[in-house]
This record gives sequence, structure tokens and C-alpha cells, in this order.
Amino acid sequence: MDMGGFRWTREAKHYHIDSARVEIVTAPHTDLWQRTYYHFQNDNAPVLQMETEERFFSFIVKTDFSESQHRFDQCGIVMYLDSENWLKGSVEYENEDFQHLGSVVTNNGYSDWATTAISAAIKSMWYRFSRRGDDYCIECSEDGIHFSQMRICHMDRGNGTVRFGIYACSPEDSSFKAVFTNMAFTECQWKAHDGQQPDQGHPSSGHEESF
Repeated sequence: MDMGGFRWTREAKHYHIDSARVEIVTAPHTDLWQRTYYHFQNDNAPVLQMETEERFFSFIVKTDFSESQHRFDQCGIVMYLDSENWLKGSVEYENEDFQHLGSVVTNNGYSDWATTAISAAIKSMWYRFSRRGDDYCIECSEDGIHFSQMRICHMDRGNGTVRFGIYACSPEDSSFKAVFTNMAFTECQWKAHDGQQPDQGHPSSGHEESF
């Protein structure tokens, strides 16, 4: 994937980028979260993104977090529109036994977090992030071939031009190197629903173009 289209929304202090990989060394006390439950606002994680007007696409990336070893160390995919409207999918280290594979969706300044526990022995994860209009899907895979759905969501401000890409951070007093490879921007792999038809008047009830 041509990295020339990527720009730092928030630049990491230490990183390396070439045609095959991106490496980000996280800084301590960096994170993305808005209000819910914890009642704090953290908005200082480095974010590297590209911009598109395409309404139907998928973005695929492999993440390697072999060096993560402290609670909440994380890296993954992100769509950061502004400080109060964004989503992310990642693995967050918890302890030597397990990690949290999960996603956060933030609309209008409030985050939610959906997770499942996975083994701490897992040190890499693929993600496939797909868009259909203003609806989005996050999937994950351990082998880059068989993907499982993590989250379907709607973004209140995700109907026009969007920015999406990768992020890495360490919310507590730690640092690690996150590695991103095998990035691809493709036609939408999240196929149109083939069951119950949309309600009359819904934007998706008419003709849809696909990329």
C-alpha cells in the first residue's frame, strides 16, 4: 500500500515508516477515551491516517505487539474524525494471562468499550475495517484469511469524507514498539445485507454503488 497518502493526525515522537511497514514506539500516558464510566477525557494517542470520500471500502492491516507488556498497552485500527467522534479496534494487554480484544466507538463525546478476553500468548492480530455509507464494521483475524466480526456501528459524523488508519498508545507508565504491516485498501468486503429489506425511505433502500 502506498504510504504517501497517510498523514499524522497526531504525530508520534518516535516512529519509522517505509513502503512495507510502520513502527510506532509509544509514549507513556497516551490514550484515546471520552468520559463514559471513567469520567476522564484522554485524547493524545498518535494517529496516522489517510482520507477518502469513498463510501464503500475495506482497510486491512496486520498488527504486531510482541513487545507490549504493561496494562492497557495497545495498537490497532482507528477512524479519528475529531476528539469526540472516533472509533478504534485493538488488543489491550492486561497481564501475563490474558488481554482484551475489543473496540471503542465514540459518538458526540461518549465512548463505549466492547471486549472479549484472549490469551496473552497472542502477539499479532489482523483487522479489517469496512465502510458502507455512514455504517462501519470492524473484523479481526489471527491468520489474515478468516475474519470474525467484532462490531457493527453507526457514526453520527461518518457520512462524508473520513479519515482512517492506525494508532498505538500506552495509557499508563510504559512504552512499547507497535509494528503495522500488510496494509491494503480494497473494495468493500462487508457485503450488503441479504435478509430483511430496509424500511421505506431509508437511504440504503435505493440503489447503492459499491467501490
